[in-house]
Amino acid sequence: MGKVRVYKLAQDLELSSSEVIELLNELDVDVSSHMSTIDTKTSELLMEMVLDQEAGDINGTPNVDTQDENKNIDNQEKNNGENESEENVIKVDSSLTVKKLAEKLEVEPNSLMQELIGLGIMATINQELDEDTIEVIADEYGYEVTTEPEEEIKEEDLGLNELVQDIEDNPEDLQDRPAVVTVMGHVDHGKTTLLDVIRKANVTASEAGGITQHIGAYQANINGDKLTFLDTPGHEAFTSMRARGAQATDITILIVAADDGVMPQTVEAINHAQAAEVPIIVAINKIDRHNAQPERVKQELTEYGLVPEEWGGDTICVPISALKKENIDGLLEMVTLVAEMEELKANPDRPANGVIVEAELDKGRGAVATVLVQNGTLKIGDSIVAGLSHGRVRAMIDDQGERIEEAGPSTPVEVLGFNSVPQAGDLLQVLEDEKEVRNLAEDRQSKKRQQDLGQKQTVSLDDLFEQIQQGEIKDLNLIIKGDVQGSVEAVKDAIVQQSTEEVQVKVVHSGVGAIREADIMLATASNAIVIGFNVRPDNNARQIAEKEKVDVRTYRVIYKAIEDIRAAMEGLLDPDYKEIVLGRVEVRDTFGIPKVGTIAGSYVTSGKVNRNAQARLLRDGVVIFEGDISSLKRFQDDVREVSQGYECGIGLENFNDIKQGDVVEIYDYEEVKRTL
Repeated sequence: MGKVRVYKLAQDLELSSSEVIELLNELDVDVSSHMSTIDTKTSELLMEMVLDQEAGDINGTPNVDTQDENKNIDNQEKNNGENESEENVIKVDSSLTVKKLAEKLEVEPNSLMQELIGLGIMATINQELDEDTIEVIADEYGYEVTTEPEEEIKEEDLGLNELVQDIEDNPEDLQDRPAVVTVMGHVDHGKTTLLDVIRKANVTASEAGGITQHIGAYQANINGDKLTFLDTPGHEAFTSMRARGAQATDITILIVAADDGVMPQTVEAINHAQAAEVPIIVAINKIDRHNAQPERVKQELTEYGLVPEEWGGDTICVPISALKKENIDGLLEMVTLVAEMEELKANPDRPANGVIVEAELDKGRGAVATVLVQNGTLKIGDSIVAGLSHGRVRAMIDDQGERIEEAGPSTPVEVLGFNSVPQAGDLLQVLEDEKEVRNLAEDRQSKKRQQDLGQKQTVSLDDLFEQIQQGEIKDLNLIIKGDVQGSVEAVKDAIVQQSTEEVQVKVVHSGVGAIREADIMLATASNAIVIGFNVRPDNNARQIAEKEKVDVRTYRVIYKAIEDIRAAMEGLLDPDYKEIVLGRVEVRDTFGIPKVGTIAGSYVTSGKVNRNAQARLLRDGVVIFEGDISSLKRFQDDVREVSQGYECGIGLENFNDIKQGDVVEIYDYEEVKRTL
């Protein structure tokens, strides 16, 4: 049975397509657009009906009998046509390969490729065809194309955080396993020194400037009992793992310097540990200092929900001196006690599963991942899958640098043999069939590609109102960073008051200092917007925010931040301009020139410097100046632009307080349309 498109029928009847669609709908013929097709019987009946109606209008009386008769006949023909046309319908989401389309049309791929050549399209068997091409080809073969909306694939749908074979262990097979302890706290409060004492290995001396440069996973033997320690340079990996659904930590040691008290990164550590719902033991370090005030530290901790046991709370606080090795045994005794109370068990006699703590691409060894085995025993030769990566365990190296043959529960080990670099937080699992491992990884990769194509961004002020209307947002989570504590508190209090019956504004974390990688990762985990007041994101933070699609907003005036959030919640936000960061420059020297002012001898670390762009001077992440560039030189020559990797001299309009080590951020604005 032949087919005719609605718009062709409309042309023949000298009607608009919408009028024809309306008439067909009255006859219970389901058509959705001018490109829809109907069978020739239905089109002929419709033409007769229109002609009869026109004849009736000319005679002055509508031909009711003819209409009723035609309608009855048409309904019968419609039912027959629908039954037949159901077999001639191709359902597509957005595209099909030549091979897939040939299968649906029940023709040979070569025949279809010849048809495409006739249309001027040179296509291979695996080439994807767009929807318009599919529709034209299908029409040639007498098929109708219907489009099915592509389902949004969410992170959890990829199955990255699900065990493929979740084996139930018999209670009698479970054995005690070592506790996994994460040490967190503010920079230079003594995290690595503490681990250095515990492991009796001089790790600190091997690290640049005594600051932890990598994520470490170490195992120590404490009075015959093993404990596994994770040492992190910040809290990014910790939160990354939690954001991906991996619970890698059993106990957190929060280390606070007795002479320094609770600092911004201390607060971050508390927020991360509380969000992960793991026991917190506070180690009050540096009690040997003459200005140590452990009681003040305890008082400050109560402001964040950590009330010491001796004050009637449930937080264990242990005063120590990592440098003098004082009361380390007391701390470890508390860790062991908490571990016993947690009753941590695992079955070592089963295929292993674990979590990726960190991973990198090593020039000589390929993809290398630090794996924390959580259950079972990982062995050389095991077929493994972790997230989008898969492979076979070629070698394992323990925390002492020794090659080992197997690793049991709570054991950190470096694994070689992945085909690509997995992500921190990916769950690792051993499967017996290597082919199954490869197919599983490929299936995840395919789903990930689909997800990337139709990925929905995290919450942002631009689409906040739309998500509120759709019921997607009940809590608006914010992370607030500022230049001074007073400003942070003022912004925090003012913004929280913007809560409404529909949406509660919650501050997940607030602190003083530049917006850093840890803030972005926390925003990813909690689906939060980052608000910066008089501070800016550093380079790493900006890159990760772009990758994770975290909305970062920076302000100089409090009321502007409040206005934006209120406007977004009311659906009124209409940004006219979007800031584009063009480049970053490091000031390496300064030169005073009479009648000109201070010139910054600079090196372009990323992007480029444009003479007509705007400049922002940052000192320790805090904005000192914003304004125009007064001069830009390469040696003695005035230039319009300087690219990454080159030196230049920069003068700032009416500003001379430039110091060595300052960072100049070059930015511009582009006009954007309303996105709601």
